[in-house]
Amino acid sequence: MDLYQPIENYGLIGDLFTVALVGMDGSIDFMCFPEFDSPTVFARMLDSKKGGFFRLAPVLEDANQKQLYLPDTNVLLSRFLSSDGVAEVSDFMPVEEAGTAHNLVRRAKTVRGKVKFRMECQPAFDYARTAHRIERKGNDVLFIPQDPKIHPLRLHADVPLEIHDGSAVAQFVLGDGETAAFVLEDAQPGQDSVVEAGPDAYVSSSFKDTVNFWRNWIGQSTYTGRWREMVNRSALTLKMLTSTKQGAIVAAPTFGLPESVGGERNWDYRYTWIRDASFTLYALIRLGYTSEAHDFMNWIESRCHDLKPEETIQTMYAIDGRRQLDETVLSHFEGYRGSSPVRIGNAAYRQLQLDIYGELMDAVYLYDKYGQPISHDLWADLIRLIDWVGQHWNEPDEGIWEVRGGKQHFLYSRLMTWVAMDRALRLASRRSFPAPFERWREIRDAIYHDIYDGFWDPDLEAFVQFRGAKELDAASLLMPLVRFISPTDPRWLSHLQAVERDLVHDSLVYRYRTNTGEDGLTGSEGTFSMCSFWFVECLSRSGDVDKARFYFEKMLGYANHLGLYAEELGPRAEHLGNYPQAFTHLALISAAYDLNRRLSAAGWSA
Repeated sequence: MDLYQPIENYGLIGDLFTVALVGMDGSIDFMCFPEFDSPTVFARMLDSKKGGFFRLAPVLEDANQKQLYLPDTNVLLSRFLSSDGVAEVSDFMPVEEAGTAHNLVRRAKTVRGKVKFRMECQPAFDYARTAHRIERKGNDVLFIPQDPKIHPLRLHADVPLEIHDGSAVAQFVLGDGETAAFVLEDAQPGQDSVVEAGPDAYVSSSFKDTVNFWRNWIGQSTYTGRWREMVNRSALTLKMLTSTKQGAIVAAPTFGLPESVGGERNWDYRYTWIRDASFTLYALIRLGYTSEAHDFMNWIESRCHDLKPEETIQTMYAIDGRRQLDETVLSHFEGYRGSSPVRIGNAAYRQLQLDIYGELMDAVYLYDKYGQPISHDLWADLIRLIDWVGQHWNEPDEGIWEVRGGKQHFLYSRLMTWVAMDRALRLASRRSFPAPFERWREIRDAIYHDIYDGFWDPDLEAFVQFRGAKELDAASLLMPLVRFISPTDPRWLSHLQAVERDLVHDSLVYRYRTNTGEDGLTGSEGTFSMCSFWFVECLSRSGDVDKARFYFEKMLGYANHLGLYAEELGPRAEHLGNYPQAFTHLALISAAYDLNRRLSAAGWSA
């Protein structure tokens, strides 16, 4: 039996500290605990035998499995339908603002008939590197890791539990309308249990509070255009990937999920990239979430304030601001469907990626314009960073795609250094901040000319990926989005045609062609869904709204059954890479917002 479900078969629940991935079969096969970047307690997605899981499902032959979110919430229902009965499992993680966080609630229910259920909870602490023992007290069990630094877990149940080889197991029968609840909670010494009054009472109240929390939150969205359901689902997903404690958002809540099954492109995305900043703030502000934008801006400001005089910002940070993210391999994990190595940590934090300064300054500029005015202290930090860009903009780097084949003069990196200088000048002028305007303007203009002189290929009639290359890069699709070039400029329209010819297959966009070997990695990868949404927005801005709408709605059809996207789509449209990916959902919101506005201006009906 193949225990590896397709990546797109999973739904996501979370409490703004961490998340869990719930399969359509009722098995939780991935959860880091208690934080996004904590070690896993369930990781069967990465090793079907050792990873650990928490399964709750009916025992029904040939049942049809369906999954849905309660409308406008992140409460997940897994439904099982067969001729012998109908059953469902509801899953959620109570949010701290709605009650006590750091626990996972599962409730089984028979909708019709008399249905037998089976529950098995088999944690594997510290990426399955630490054994545990079990203590039982009534219908509760305590999973206690051998390493005292790791949080123990307590499982409450309102049905009898048995212990088998380090797992808690239950088998029970429910008739029409009957339910059975399970609560898995953090069990640090001295911490009171959330279910002292019994699982039923807690589950009932926390269910109501959690539903109300998510509905109240999405009710604050100002988006009322076309595709509202998909935009709201993307917003709810992004909120789940946001730390309520830190204010930052993780690129994805998973690690090790492959960009190509059996390949080596398996990275840890449980961190916050500076480049996500502008895209995140842009999306949040567009939807009216100014408090979230404010929290993320505070996180960015803290990273700038933390710098020593000789330091500059790095590509990514842990969500709590830690700088050291050493990359190691979990060699005992076989990897998703044999895709190894399984890496934790990310060595790209040491790379030089010059584009991050442009994304940082764009984020600050947008926040100052649409959120709140930035502080004097932040401006003082930014002056130093912009001066650093002025000295280093023409150096090679590893670029947005974090290549491991050596540094190049990448177009996208050059473009975003232009953005850094341009937004610094705009912000200084707008706020009357003191700044070396003449020097910065000279540098900005020098970068502008360098891009046209060094990256425009007259034979291809397109901008190339890096100086001297003959290949294109989908990151170039951001050129009109950051206002470097007009979306209707003849050169841009020619470049857009070249991108469609070389990188687009139907509505799907590759970020670049991997067969050149320039990225230093073996194997192939799928199309990048984020880039596909960028392409839609470029079409929309160029005036081709008919084609943009067609491609956009085709892309919506590639979402999974819950409206979620992984990083990539494979040759059979299977989801690949870490999941769900924040960048994809940010790009969807941006494309939907722009396309909706232009369709309305052109007189299209909804």
